[in-house]
Amino acid sequence: MTKKIYVVGAGPGDPDLITVKGLHMLQTADVVMYTDSLVSEDLVAKAKPDAEVIRTAGMHLEEMVAVMVERVQQGKMVVRLHTGDPAMYGATMEQVALLKKEGIGYEVIPGVSSVFASAAAIGAELTIPDLTQTLILTRAEGRTPVPEFEKLRDLASHHCTIALFLSATLTKKIVKELQSAGWADDTPVAVIQRASWPDQKIVRTTLIELDEAMRVNGIRKHAMILAGWALDPNIHDKDEYRSKLYDATFTHGFRKGVKAND
Repeated sequence: MTKKIYVVGAGPGDPDLITVKGLHMLQTADVVMYTDSLVSEDLVAKAKPDAEVIRTAGMHLEEMVAVMVERVQQGKMVVRLHTGDPAMYGATMEQVALLKKEGIGYEVIPGVSSVFASAAAIGAELTIPDLTQTLILTRAEGRTPVPEFEKLRDLASHHCTIALFLSATLTKKIVKELQSAGWADDTPVAVIQRASWPDQKIVRTTLIELDEAMRVNGIRKHAMILAGWALDPNIHDKDEYRSKLYDATFTHGFRKGVKAND
């Protein structure tokens, strides 16, 4: 039997937003490790009654990995629950690197990212035909630097939709960088704090008013910042941004279009 752990995306907060496969793994696990500051207790409660549940918010990397290694070597099935999707700011690879040294592999079960829970919370489509077809997932530069060619101002020069993780305390910098990239002061911005949790908070604002809106609403953490004209609440009412997919005159592999004068 291959020795491995299971890295499971817990989703953004709502315990129902875990995947079917992720829930199955959780309910099968002998050991469940999770960051108690980020993952819903209601979700963890779905583990089997005799599972060992380990909170990891107060543990450093080596401590966590040592526990995983010990439990796997005891023949136990270990699930590591990660908030959202493990591929985004999950710090999974540093855990994997240490596990590999111990001869332990891993399998990732994807989860619903907070960026998509945030878009759902405000009823937004992040890619709009003839307006923007690109979504950039990034964060503002704070204590942890970003690579030289990924500075926010440079990314923002594409004028597409931008989703900012881990940036709630850096709004002054965000405004400055986007303005430097030529973004208009009235560009729509939506801030979703604790997307899909019971205490979810939504703030709609504009680029120039972003910092003040965050201050007034006391948002300093656990927030997704979405920016760009796709966030305009009235964008769906504008005919010029309708897709070709459902246009009666558009032909594709499953439907023959009709001429406008037919």
